[in-house]
Amino acid sequence: MSALRPDLAVIAANVAPGSRVLDVGCGDGALMAALRDSRQVDARGLELDAANVAAAVARGLSVVQGDADAELANYPDQSFDYALLSQTLQTTARPHVVLDHLLRIGQRAFVSFPNFGHWRVRSSLMLGGRMPVTRLLPQGWHDTPNIHHLTIDDFRSFVAERGIGVEGAWFLAGDKRASAGFANLFAEHAVFLLRR
Repeated sequence: MSALRPDLAVIAANVAPGSRVLDVGCGDGALMAALRDSRQVDARGLELDAANVAAAVARGLSVVQGDADAELANYPDQSFDYALLSQTLQTTARPHVVLDHLLRIGQRAFVSFPNFGHWRVRSSLMLGGRMPVTRLLPQGWHDTPNIHHLTIDDFRSFVAERGIGVEGAWFLAGDKRASAGFANLFAEHAVFLLRR
């Protein structure tokens, strides 16, 4: 699982073996394949991009093409042990609705996202006066799929206001863990394990 993106590796290491998983915005299925092969997980995927769906299906994965903003309403309550949403929340039109569906569909939900409060993002905006382009946010403002720019503190507040419990939180600076105390400033990624 070391070939996985750092946030996906955290998720993979914390999904219980033998679980039923729905990976929303699963990309090419790298996480699903790792979970299937190393944890014997029954994984299903939902992905918007047709090329990624084809790549995931070529890996022998069960993935359908669909939009998280529209398709999650069709999944039955508590049909999965985990619903996963990695680097996708900030690209959805209605993040609160998507998160509600994740926690309805899965007993638990993993959510990971880039932290727009990271010091490099802040300094790029402050010193350069332009929307940041970084290693983890490589597209310019006009070409990015991100439509909601959130920080770790924004997300913490968001889940607290909605009465969502946080069972676990991991913060990453590059490929290494960052301190929880200063995560909003020093972490580039965040991964949260949530439960109602």
